[in-house]
Amino acid sequence: MLPIPAEELNGSGALGPYWTFYHAVVAEQLNRWLPESPSTILDMSCGKGRWAAQAARAGHRVIEVVDFRRPAEGRSLHDASKVSQVRADDLRFLPDCSVDAVLAEERAMSIELMAESAVDDIARVLRPGGRALVCVDSLVLGMAILAEQNYWAHLRQTGEVMLVPWPDGSITRCFSSGQLRELLTSAGLEVEWIRPRTVLSPSTVDHVLASDPRALAWLVNTELDTHPADDDTVGIHLVASARRR
Repeated sequence: MLPIPAEELNGSGALGPYWTFYHAVVAEQLNRWLPESPSTILDMSCGKGRWAAQAARAGHRVIEVVDFRRPAEGRSLHDASKVSQVRADDLRFLPDCSVDAVLAEERAMSIELMAESAVDDIARVLRPGGRALVCVDSLVLGMAILAEQNYWAHLRQTGEVMLVPWPDGSITRCFSSGQLRELLTSAGLEVEWIRPRTVLSPSTVDHVLASDPRALAWLVNTELDTHPADDDTVGIHLVASARRR
């Protein structure tokens, strides 16, 4: 199903050139997606800080939710002036209609197994017209992990909620594009688009970058400008943009 081991597909493997490309795609997609004027951004991307810092550098005020079970990461003085960290396991600390945009990167809604409750909270805190950017694990990834662990019977259950055990003992929730759309619309959000995060294979990326290391920007623009929307037959992650009516 995939030409590389599943354990390499969560961003922690040894596929250096591919993950450099992958994170460059995320950064450029976020750059295109962020509001044009200074806004209040809620970052629920698992407390890693990468995307909160990017939003802050773009001039936005960022509230970053940090898992209360993990130590907070340090910030540079530049980032600390615009990024406020809050340790919490839900969004009860925020009033209704209090933020302009929500980032749920780093597979946040797949790691959060009760994704329906989390997305309801996202819709509640968004101001009318506010937008959310949500990244989840795809069924392609889930089936690859199950196949590698010889859980063949589970591969027939793709019409239901798909909870997939990783070799390290963690659990991920995988989505089809239809399931992701339903997750967002059930919370009252209007889906603007859903697409694979990347469709270029690691072997393609490795080949192009090995031929010309300067081709990274070209690869990123090719990915974002040409890949198909609402297609869950390719790509290990899906990403969606939705707006509160």
